[in-house]
Amino acid sequence: MPRPSLPDLAATGPRAAPRGAGPAAAEGTGLAFAALFLGAVAMGVSPVLVRVVSPEVGPFASAFWRVALALPALYAWMRIEEATRPHLVRAAFAPAALLAGLAFAGDLVFWHRAILGTTVANATFFATTAPVFVVLFAWIGLGRRPAARTLAGLGLCLAGGAALIGQSVQVDPARLAGDRDGVVTAVFFALYFLAVERARARGLGAARVTFVASCVTALALFGIVLAAETRPVLPQTATGIAGLVALALLSHAGGQGLLSVALGRLPAAFSSLVIFLEAVAAAALGWLVLGEALSLPQALGGALIFLGIAVARPRRR
Repeated sequence: MPRPSLPDLAATGPRAAPRGAGPAAAEGTGLAFAALFLGAVAMGVSPVLVRVVSPEVGPFASAFWRVALALPALYAWMRIEEATRPHLVRAAFAPAALLAGLAFAGDLVFWHRAILGTTVANATFFATTAPVFVVLFAWIGLGRRPAARTLAGLGLCLAGGAALIGQSVQVDPARLAGDRDGVVTAVFFALYFLAVERARARGLGAARVTFVASCVTALALFGIVLAAETRPVLPQTATGIAGLVALALLSHAGGQGLLSVALGRLPAAFSSLVIFLEAVAAAALGWLVLGEALSLPQALGGALIFLGIAVARPRRR
């Protein structure tokens, strides 16, 4: 008997609005799109904030505080969400959420290793390949064949990402280890997307997924700080403290939390394109806040990214 065709990545499971679902489903998808966009902007703030706190704390310490300081806000959100939505699953140790926490810890550790081992442009360039791994893992590991529009949108986003940051990428044999860590960062980020998607599909709320995953990430990063951090762990000034709190509340609680909201309705393959929006947001904020110039190729790259996301967006059936 021939095997039935598998659903494509652009419309899988409960995230695709069913036929005849009506205005409520369309509104939910619209809110998911808004959450994805706002989450990208919130995560795009992180490079600016990391630069603010970098004179006072080391890279692994800033990654730890980014997650640990967000836990009270995430816990409060979880209690509120589950009080207003009693149907949500309340598993304390959902395997998918635990895996998401480990994957995000790996993402942050190797991201900082990449920054230390190669140029920021190289690290960012290789990290933006995460959507490629999302598509490959979902296709090979989960049997989800990508739709043509998903591949076309991904191609446009990759071209836009290359134009946005590619002109600063340098090939240097001495930095191959750092470049490799950038690719490993992308692999972990892809696993994070798929794990969060699976946890949300199992009925967990966005707040619980983000909170449980963040607890696991904080514990893993605490161990990394104890073992590998060679710079100060605690900030010394009010500016450093404010920067870490903003990193925790905006980039982590806000960015990762909104991403979990989006993954409750949008597929991981499409949502992973948020990494390109994050690069656009970071470039725009660098221009507005830090006075970094934007070239014409970078502007065109940003336009290609928006076009790619528009091409890849899930369609209601």
